[in-house]
Amino acid sequence: MMKTASSHASQSILDNLHSTVMVIDQQLCVQSLNPSGEMLFHISEARACGQHINKLVINEHEFYDRLERSLASNHPYSVFDSELLTHTGKIIEVDYMVSPLDQLAEQSSLLLEFIPKNRNNRIALEQELLNQQEASRSLLRGLAHEIKNPLGGLRGAAQLLQRELETDENREFTRIIIREADRLQGLVDRMLGPRTIPNKTPLNIHKVLEHVRQLVAAENETITIEADYDPSLPDINADESMLIQAVLNVTRNAVAAVSHNDGHIRFKTRTVRNQAIGNHTWALAARIDITDNGEGIPEDIKQKIFLPMITGRADGTGLGLSIAQSLINEHKGLIECSSKPGETTFTIILPLENGHD
Repeated sequence: MMKTASSHASQSILDNLHSTVMVIDQQLCVQSLNPSGEMLFHISEARACGQHINKLVINEHEFYDRLERSLASNHPYSVFDSELLTHTGKIIEVDYMVSPLDQLAEQSSLLLEFIPKNRNNRIALEQELLNQQEASRSLLRGLAHEIKNPLGGLRGAAQLLQRELETDENREFTRIIIREADRLQGLVDRMLGPRTIPNKTPLNIHKVLEHVRQLVAAENETITIEADYDPSLPDINADESMLIQAVLNVTRNAVAAVSHNDGHIRFKTRTVRNQAIGNHTWALAARIDITDNGEGIPEDIKQKIFLPMITGRADGTGLGLSIAQSLINEHKGLIECSSKPGETTFTIILPLENGHD
């Protein structure tokens, strides 16, 4: 019984590690692969087990030789800044550690741990996005307070003046003042983002995506919007109207980017494990990719794209993405962006269950 409890505890630890952990036998065949490894190598543990390591890591003879030498010598070793070609054709940049395992059985085995080089950079970038969003919202709250007070006085004075004026021609000037004061009030409110507590209920995220997809497709008949959904994605506890607004803002940004091209947008959903958002880790999260084939985001605004009033379009307000980020933050999630000419992807990460530090 104690052995079973210990085995379950060990498996739980492996399943929740950020790094990839793989065990291979003396023939260099995979014996086990944790969930992070499934994501790194894009293969399930069931399919990987029994396969020779050269079916996952392709044409890396020095890598195989090192494994065989470790088995023969029973010595651990580490390799830093390595580039390995995987079976998907993708090159991964990793540090990896190899440790021989002492077992009761006659045949020895190796424990391999792979740590992607971009992981620490990604965590730092996510934390920077979260800090940036909180700093901008704090600044805007202070700015809004300073603007709203004189704006209210200006509007009230214009209303009083309007009562004293005798002709419609003169009253038109005060009406302009009142309308512009109201417009600025609305602008400040939009800059502040959501001010209501999310009304969260169990929700199928594909219902949200399909609603937005059909709405945008009806407005833009020349743009192709493709859907690639993971049917196994569980429901999320979320505010439907907030998520619709966030996805709609991101999608309309994509529409604007492809409006002058042979426009193509793709919605893609997947489940991801052990998802770090800043310094917090979620055991399970939904990943929503919204990809367009536009010209890409200009380099000078790429790092500031989620700040209010930042836009690459002459007719843009610079509020859509900032508001979308705020709405997703309300759900403990985050929006990231990667962009190059011909392919821009906004990735929405939404936790599906309780996280851990």
